[in-house]
This record gives sequence, C-alpha cells and structure tokens, in this order.
Amino acid sequence: MQMIVTVTGKHIEMTDAIRAHAEEKVEKLPRYYNSISQIEVILEGNEGGMQGVEILVHAEHNDLLVAKETGTDTYTCIDAAVHKMERQLRKAKEKQRGHKAASASKVAEIESASQVPEEGAA
Repeated sequence: MQMIVTVTGKHIEMTDAIRAHAEEKVEKLPRYYNSISQIEVILEGNEGGMQGVEILVHAEHNDLLVAKETGTDTYTCIDAAVHKMERQLRKAKEKQRGHKAASASKVAEIESASQVPEEGAA
C-alpha cells in the first residue's frame, strides 16, 4: 500500500530542515499500524512565538486519528505529536487484535459447548 505524506505550514516559514524532520518522523508510523494510507502534518505559527503541530492519519478500519501539540520549539512539537500518534496507533492495533482474539475464543467456546454429550445418551 502506497502511503502519502504531506507537510504543510500556516503562518510559519517552512524550511527544508523542518519539512525533512517531520517527514522522517512520520514515515516511521507504519511500524505501529500497517494500513495507513495518508499522513498529513500541519505546522502552524501563532502570535507570541507559539508553534502548533497537528498530525492527521488516515488508516484502514479507523476514520481518522489526530494528534496535536503546541509549544515554543517546532522540532519538539513534531516529536511530541508523533509520540502521541504512536500511542494512538498502538491502541488502535491492540483494539483490532482484541476483537479478532475475542471472536476466536467465542467460536472455541461454542464448539466445546456443542460437543458436550447429553445426559442419558450412550
């Protein structure tokens, strides 16, 4: 599956170093969840020197996962937002695995219950 990564900036001077840092960090996210189709990184500069980072991940079986972070340093905000997204992706994957495991255990439980011999038989 081809993953699309876009990095955009609002009210911020987007340097090649910032863009490269953001791309490098988010390209590691498929380690935590395989079915990611698109990642959007939005960097926003605010008055007073505050920076904002928003990461949007479009993944299969989940509509949209969002991680936001604000601070004074753009690089630190990117790292923190990526860390938040990693946690969300791990949780989503565990949730997905849990549903499959629960289904398998229910099938095994039903099969074992149907194999119990009736009283008076045999």
